[in-house]
Amino acid sequence: MADHSPLLPDRHPQGDFFVCDILDAAPKGDVASMEHPIFSLSTKPDTRPRKYEHNGMTVEIKPSIDGLATVHDRDVLIYCISSLIKGMNKGKEPQQVIRFQAADLLKATNRMTTGRGYSLLKAAMERLAGTRISTNINTGGQEIFETFGLIERARIVRETRDGRMQEVEVKLSDWVFNAIRAQEVLTLSREYFRLRKPLERRIYELARKHCGRQKEWRVSMEVLQKKCGSGSTLREFRRLVAAIAKEDQEYNHMPDYRIRIDEERDHLVAGSRGTLGPGAGAAISIPPLDPDVYDMARAAAPGWDVRMIEAEWRDWATEMPRNPEMAFLGFCRKWAARRGTP
Repeated sequence: MADHSPLLPDRHPQGDFFVCDILDAAPKGDVASMEHPIFSLSTKPDTRPRKYEHNGMTVEIKPSIDGLATVHDRDVLIYCISSLIKGMNKGKEPQQVIRFQAADLLKATNRMTTGRGYSLLKAAMERLAGTRISTNINTGGQEIFETFGLIERARIVRETRDGRMQEVEVKLSDWVFNAIRAQEVLTLSREYFRLRKPLERRIYELARKHCGRQKEWRVSMEVLQKKCGSGSTLREFRRLVAAIAKEDQEYNHMPDYRIRIDEERDHLVAGSRGTLGPGAGAAISIPPLDPDVYDMARAAAPGWDVRMIEAEWRDWATEMPRNPEMAFLGFCRKWAARRGTP
């Protein structure tokens, strides 16, 4: 059965996988691009502009001549976000320009380290820099229009004689960097990088965002198609999702969540496997907070439901804080600074 698994092979087994301090970072994705269909599901150049509207939020994604950034291109952002969050957890100030070894990224994201692997990475950075996003953001009683790229720029710092990149420098967009500083990120399973199909990855991202550690999450096929940004007909989309659910039933290959179809209600149902937490271990169990901290939290994030923020904070945390109350208050302040008053 393992020979027929839907997963990609583990190209860099544990022991070589996440081999240094930075690579030991738990994979993390920013919440905004997990919520909205920013990335293309296509494996071919996708030059189709798209517009997504949901709950008063409008997001327009415009491709460059190279096409939209794809779900697999997202690996570059996940690597950068993971590295910076790892440093922040150690007390380091995050920097918008990040330099890394190309081979480290390829290994951390389960990519080939052949010449083709380096070529694909270069193409991914070109699409990330070329894809433009325009959106309206409501904050502090104002509607703000923003347009930006996923990364500001990418530069190959040094190449070897055979043309392979070694050191790479990426400047993250303000949008992504602000999400990192506001800690608006979620931990992903390392098995995410072994998911072969772009739609599988997108379904996992949505389940991670909406189900979290709840027992299950349901979504209609129509809404799921919208959130995935699929250009297929609804009938074809149902077929593609049903195929993933069938494979998951046979191989249990989807990380963290069981995927099944409720045909009667035309829903996808993602059920928690109970595996969330740092790496593949159990979830961090932060003890109950001092009741007095909630009044201070309301002052730090006026107008917000602090219990909801606490749930997001507990879900985000990958390490036990030295002082949980102070860590929670800091999270509340950054939450309010990023989102304003509801």
